[in-house]
Formats: sequence, structure tokens, C-alpha cells
Amino acid sequence: MTDPWETQREALGSFIRAQRKMANLSLRQLAELTSLSNPYLSQLERGLHQPSVRVLKLISDALNVSAETLLTEAGLITPASTAPDETASAGPLTEDAIRGDERLSEDQKSALIAVYRSMLPPG
Repeated sequence: MTDPWETQREALGSFIRAQRKMANLSLRQLAELTSLSNPYLSQLERGLHQPSVRVLKLISDALNVSAETLLTEAGLITPASTAPDETASAGPLTEDAIRGDERLSEDQKSALIAVYRSMLPPG
């Protein structure tokens, strides 16, 4: 059975990688922006390390993503509850559809879900 923290680290890594690619940044460029090492960032993206809150803040600033989003992806906080509306009810259905698509690898599914969540309105 897979360790839930391992799954969370892998999802976070996929999310960071997707955000970095959407920002058209190489790992080296992200390393320069965050003052973190290129190998460490690579290990984060591959889900091999659980970053500290300080590291998540550096990455969120460099990628122009809210710290709350990264903390949520890291499993350190739970997302703020939203009032029931169409977006909230569509979320689980969309994520279930992504998870159920057998054509996608687990990494691709995690990255798509992470990108989808990042596009939802805050709160």
C-alpha cells in the first residue's frame, strides 16, 4: 500500500513542475529565482522530498502562485470551504473524470488535477 504522504509529495511535485512549465521556466531559472539548488528542486518535482513552509513560500513567489495553493497541494492546510455553487459541485466531477481516464499516467492525472485546482477562484 502506498504511503499517503508519498502520494501527496508526488502530487505537489507534479503541481510545481506544471506551474514551472506554464511559467516557461527551466529548473535552473527557478533555482536562481528561489536561491534553492537545481538538484533539490528536481527532487521536489519528483516527489522525493517534502519541502518546508519557507521553501514553499520561495517557490510560490517565484511562480506567482499563492502560498495557500502550494500549502494545500502539500497537504499542510485544507482548502477554504466555499459556498455551494456550480463550480464547487463541478469540481469533484471534473477531478473524478480525470482520475478515471485510463489513457493518462498517474503523474499526468496529478498534474492535471493540480492545474485544474489552480484555475479555480480562491475561497
